[in-house]
Amino acid sequence: MDISGKVALVTGGASGLGAATVRTIVSSGGRAVILDLNEQLGNALAGELGAVARYVRADVSSAADAEQAVKAAAAAFGALHICVNCAGIGDPQRIVTKEGPADLERFNKVIRVNLIGTFNIARLAAWEMSRNQPGPDGERGVIINTASVAAFDGQIGQAAYSASKGGIVALTLPLARDLSGLGVRVMTIAPGLFDTPLLARLPEDVKASLGAMVPFPRRLGRPEEYALLAKQIIENPMLNGEVIRLDGAIRMAPK
Repeated sequence: MDISGKVALVTGGASGLGAATVRTIVSSGGRAVILDLNEQLGNALAGELGAVARYVRADVSSAADAEQAVKAAAAAFGALHICVNCAGIGDPQRIVTKEGPADLERFNKVIRVNLIGTFNIARLAAWEMSRNQPGPDGERGVIINTASVAAFDGQIGQAAYSASKGGIVALTLPLARDLSGLGVRVMTIAPGLFDTPLLARLPEDVKASLGAMVPFPRRLGRPEEYALLAKQIIENPMLNGEVIRLDGAIRMAPK
């Protein structure tokens, strides 16, 4: 799909991987709707990009919020062609500690935001895309979801995060098959260690040591590198129903 003139909805679009994706889509001639809970960052990015961007506040795990946001995205620019799901949270806890068993609500919240939130937005975006006039090869839309290497190499204390990202991996092929008749492709990116807000609170020496764990290049990934892969997925019509690890060949140790 040629990004020029197309409309994209990016969840978690106000910072990190999402913000880099928004910028890449706009620089490629597209228009972007930034979906995020952070109003300050969302409005700032939309203001920076001007008329080709809009900000919508929504909780991806809420059916009502998501429906309103996807409708607003389509209404803002007249259609929806691309959806990139970057919204996500982490909340590490071991299943058993000295204090007792893991807090079930904390586990539930990670699953709700990361897994159910991804499916929630994808289902609504796909419905909007189904109304598009088909382009070359009959293509109407592209959905890109974000998993993690934690889906495969889950570390100690990361049961909720790994389960949520593993669920996104498992969604990839059935969603692609479900939507194949409509001309909507579904892909998943599984990033490794990236310099995002989830790591921003760590001291620089800790981030440097994490980066040194990556075989090559020996550094943290950059959000722009995620966005570049998202762009390549959008533009290559044969990429469908697959998960791509974007991780510099890292395989995570238990801790």
